[in-house]
Amino acid sequence: MAWDFETDPEYQKKLDWADAFVREEVEPLDLVGFDTEGLTDPRVLKVLRPLQAEVKKQGLWACHLGPELGGPGYGQLKLALLNEILGRSMCAPRVFGCAAPDTGNAEIIAHYGSDMLKERYLQPLLDDEIHSCFSMTEPHAGADPTAFTTRAVRDGDEWVINGEKWFSSNARNSAFLIVMAVTHPDAAPHERMSMLIVPADTPGVNILRNVATLGEPDGDGHAAYIRYEDVRVPADHLLGEPGRAFAISQTRLGGGRIHHAMRTVAQVRLAFDMMCERVLSRETKGELLANKQMVQEQIADSWLEIEQFRLLVLRTAWRIDQYQDYLKVRKDIAAVKVAMAKVLHDVVYRSMHIHGALGCTTELPLAALWQEVPIMGIADGPDEVHKVTIARQVLRDYEGVEGLWPSEHLPARREAARKKLAHLIDLEVGNL
Repeated sequence: MAWDFETDPEYQKKLDWADAFVREEVEPLDLVGFDTEGLTDPRVLKVLRPLQAEVKKQGLWACHLGPELGGPGYGQLKLALLNEILGRSMCAPRVFGCAAPDTGNAEIIAHYGSDMLKERYLQPLLDDEIHSCFSMTEPHAGADPTAFTTRAVRDGDEWVINGEKWFSSNARNSAFLIVMAVTHPDAAPHERMSMLIVPADTPGVNILRNVATLGEPDGDGHAAYIRYEDVRVPADHLLGEPGRAFAISQTRLGGGRIHHAMRTVAQVRLAFDMMCERVLSRETKGELLANKQMVQEQIADSWLEIEQFRLLVLRTAWRIDQYQDYLKVRKDIAAVKVAMAKVLHDVVYRSMHIHGALGCTTELPLAALWQEVPIMGIADGPDEVHKVTIARQVLRDYEGVEGLWPSEHLPARREAARKKLAHLIDLEVGNL
């Protein structure tokens, strides 16, 4: 029976290296506002490329991919442990070749792209020579694919795309976009959409504005509002089979949610560490905050929530590795998504509260973490949708009972027990 929580020694060495490397070489970049997205800016490349070279020497580059695509093929559990470290820094994912949305897009092309598409788009993406965009959600529909209206119509050797997309990640810096469009409007709801690669410079790809989320400058956000107007792309830019976009997107999002969750663990731990330091440093009414029972309750609750969430994420990653089938772990992935926003909310709020007025300022990282909370509950689908998924998956393992009484009705169970044991024990009425 195998049942332990240890990391194998060789991989632990790599994690230890990554921990020190991120702390000493990468986190300082965040503090000076370094932007890793300028891949055509020689000043950015001067800093970025040497750091990436060190990561590659350690065999930790693009760990989300298998060896055939230039990655080590570590699997989701090892990836989760690495992302727990990378989550401490905004720049770390780019330095380690696993920044979103490029990671998920690379997986889609790797699994569903033709050799031509892999050569033209995947390899430069893996080499960090270009960025990409995932263009899925729509203004009126959000993340509900059954309500999408963006259409792609076949016209000879081309697809013609028309419609609007909302929150298209990193479009302004991308060389291409993966667009989810309705190609089979009369099919079943989840079989209407297909995925297409669209070069960003294609005529008709119009970024109406870059929407800023909490903490970003107005008009200078990373989420694009795009209008596709008679956008023509070659027919061979289709990813996978026609009408299979929903299934493809679930494959893409499943692993991404695990990576995101473990990066969230790192952010929550930062808030928790700050909380613990604060209560051991600040006195009020003649004693340390740490000695006050209400504060102790907040410390205890936060520690419990973090440990429970971390174990849930790691177990889910382990199950993905075991089954190699995201559908079998759908309930677990949904649970991770729902728990992520709640634990971030709870721990960051407590830490801000314990820090007092200072906790609400931009002189601590807590305000930025707090701004992430509502985004967490919406990104990759609202939490309510994932709760529905959890409930439906859980109830598949149960069935109702016929008759008047529940299956745990004690009088009926006692009577059944008497009958079962009658030949072994001389039971009289009323003995049990």
